[in-house]
Amino acid sequence: MAVSISRDLTVQVLEDVNVVKLTDRQQELRAAIQRGEPKCLGVSQVMLGLMVMSYSIPLHFTELTDVVALGVPWWSGLMFVTAGVVAVILDKHCTMKFLQVCFVVSMASGVLSVVAVIIYSVDMDKNPEVTCIKMMHGNCDNKHYATRLSRGIKSSLLLFTLAETAISAIICFLLFRQRRSFGPYDPLTLAAPPTPTTVIPSDLN
Repeated sequence: MAVSISRDLTVQVLEDVNVVKLTDRQQELRAAIQRGEPKCLGVSQVMLGLMVMSYSIPLHFTELTDVVALGVPWWSGLMFVTAGVVAVILDKHCTMKFLQVCFVVSMASGVLSVVAVIIYSVDMDKNPEVTCIKMMHGNCDNKHYATRLSRGIKSSLLLFTLAETAISAIICFLLFRQRRSFGPYDPLTLAAPPTPTTVIPSDLN
């Protein structure tokens, strides 16, 4: 903080150069984050999370497998929605602290999506589609249709989760780059007065 004292003992508090630089860097941070379109990516994550949870509902009416028993669509979908909401909020509150929170949540979302992809793949390998056995009326048995429906839904969930993995990776890359660029300015948290302040000393007599 710069201080100037005039001959009549008037003290004037000037703007701090470091704080001015910090304000400029915060504006640059906001512009850089918004160029990365976190809001659009966050909305995509929310939509994918809701689709994963809604598409998984029919699985509860088919054969019980590991995907349903472990509740994979539910915890992965909720994680996707959470990461998306945090990314949308970041678009409005561009601070280093919230950027780090968003980075951690996106990283967790990416890791969980990879785990979900592995579980989907193993489950589909363990539960192949049952061969069609013709019944008296010419149609296949119910188990064939049930396993076929289950595999179709799991294939869709697998694709959604792969898309979420890609989005989480993109967000993590963008946030890591911004954090690396603007990280040195994080300790500067004090705000300077918006305008110079004049302090008149009291009567010395």
